[in-house]
Amino acid sequence: MTPLLSRITLIALAASLALPALAGSKSDSHSHDHSHDHAHDHASDAEAKAIYDGYFDDADIAPRPLSDWAGIWQSVYPYLQDGTLDPVMARKAETGDKTAAEYRAYYDTGYATDVDRITIAGDTVTFETASTRRSGTYTSDGYEILTYAKGNRGVRYIFAKTDGDAQAPDFIQFSDHRIAPEPSDHYHLYWGTDRAALLDEVTNWPTYYPARLSGTEIVAEMLAH
Repeated sequence: MTPLLSRITLIALAASLALPALAGSKSDSHSHDHSHDHAHDHASDAEAKAIYDGYFDDADIAPRPLSDWAGIWQSVYPYLQDGTLDPVMARKAETGDKTAAEYRAYYDTGYATDVDRITIAGDTVTFETASTRRSGTYTSDGYEILTYAKGNRGVRYIFAKTDGDAQAPDFIQFSDHRIAPEPSDHYHLYWGTDRAALLDEVTNWPTYYPARLSGTEIVAEMLAH
């Protein structure tokens, strides 16, 4: 991974002046009202927290391979629907600006999807619903830097379909609060037929955790952050 900017104390000051290199500002904040501390082994906690929060220098962004998201992944949406994630909503309400019910409604929009499982192996991505299975092969189509209403930023890593089922999306875009090569522990995924239009989507962000984790373990992961 490309070394991260060591002058972390300058990041917050520079963030408000930083211009997105590839994409324009977004009217909504893409904060998801959640906070994960993706502390990298090779970066200080302060650096990792700043990057997660969306304050970083363009020079620290690097292309990422599809293998960063390799594995079998499950949607967390069913766990929200069946009440498994209620402790997470309650914890958010303790320090946030919404009630637990309001947070649940917010995430009900954010997590909503019928794609229950995603498998990523090599250059092949397979999407599974309760009744369908569709696959495509994908190649990197670069990344886009988005600036949100709060002044923080995010990076979408984009892959374009080169072959596969017609029903498989033409484009997929990963967001996991990382900005350089590193295996992901969970991610938000956007998919569709219009690359540019997907960049405007900031209210629905289907979220995936490793399929090996139980609902209880996912709750523990979320509460730990």
